[in-house]
Amino acid sequence: MTVGFAHAEFSRQELETFDNEPSIIRDLLERAVLAERDDENIDGDWQAAKLYCEASRYGSAEGQFRLGMLYAVGKGVPKNRDLAAAMFATAAMQGHYEAQQMLETVTLGLSELPPCVLAEVDPEKAPIENGMAGESDLNSYIASLPKNKRWVLALVDTIAAWYKVDAKLVLSIISVESDFAIGASSNKQAQGLMQLIPDTAERFNVKNAFNASQNIKGGVAYLRWLLAYFQGDVTLAVAAYNAGEGAVNKYKGVPPFAETRLYVKKVQARYPLKVHPFDVRITEPSPIFKSPLFKRRG
Repeated sequence: MTVGFAHAEFSRQELETFDNEPSIIRDLLERAVLAERDDENIDGDWQAAKLYCEASRYGSAEGQFRLGMLYAVGKGVPKNRDLAAAMFATAAMQGHYEAQQMLETVTLGLSELPPCVLAEVDPEKAPIENGMAGESDLNSYIASLPKNKRWVLALVDTIAAWYKVDAKLVLSIISVESDFAIGASSNKQAQGLMQLIPDTAERFNVKNAFNASQNIKGGVAYLRWLLAYFQGDVTLAVAAYNAGEGAVNKYKGVPPFAETRLYVKKVQARYPLKVHPFDVRITEPSPIFKSPLFKRRG
C-alpha cells in the first residue's frame, strides 16, 4: 500500500518466482505488482493489467495467472470469468500450480485469450460503475490513517504476500478488529492488531501478540487456514475469524450472533469480494460442504 516499494519489499516467494523469469519479464512483473499495490494511483490496477498482458505475450505463466486474477475479480479490467478461465488454463498448461487450483473454481468455456495477450494493444479498462464500492471505503479509511499507523500498511503487504492472502482483506479485518491500534485488547483477551485470542496465538506460534509482525503473521496464517477450510468462501471465513470455525460449522453458515453478523457486515463493507483463492493442501474442507442444507455462494 505504499508508493515506491524498494526491491526488498517483495516477499521471498515473489522474489523466488520472479528470479525464475528472464530479466525483461521479471521487470514487467515487479512493476505490475507495485502498480497494483499503489493506492494513490487510481489507474494502478489497469496499469498492472497492461504489464501482465505484456508478460503474458512473452509466455510468462506467472503473468498469465495474475492477469487471470484481475479478470476474475474485475480489478483494472472488466470482470470476465471466461477470460479469467482462459488465462488460468494457459498458465496451467505450463505447470503453474495456483492456476491449476483456480481452474477448479471456475467453469472453463470456449473463450479466446484477451486481445492484449494476442496483440500489442491496451486492455480494456474496468467501467467505473462496476468497481467495488467497498474498495473505495477501504481506500478512504487508509487515506485517513495518521502517520503513526501508516507503517503497518507495508508490513501487511509483505506478510499477506508471503501467505498469498489479499492484503485488502487483511487490512479490512484489522480496521474492524483494532482500528490499527497495536496495543488493542478486549474483555475476551483478544490482543493486538488482529485481535488474537490466546488459543489462536498459541495455535499459530505467536509468542507476543502485541508485537505487530508476530500478530499479523498469526492472524494472516489463521485467515489463510480459514479460507482453505471454507474453500475460498470469504463470508464464512470472516464469520469464523470472529466466532470460530466451530460456530460456523454448527450453524452451517454465519452464526446468528448479533456481534458476528455486524462484524461480517463491517468487513464486507470494506472488502466486498465473496471468493478468495485458497490452497487445498492446507486442510481438509469444512464438513458443512457435505451438508444437503448448505448452499454454496456463487
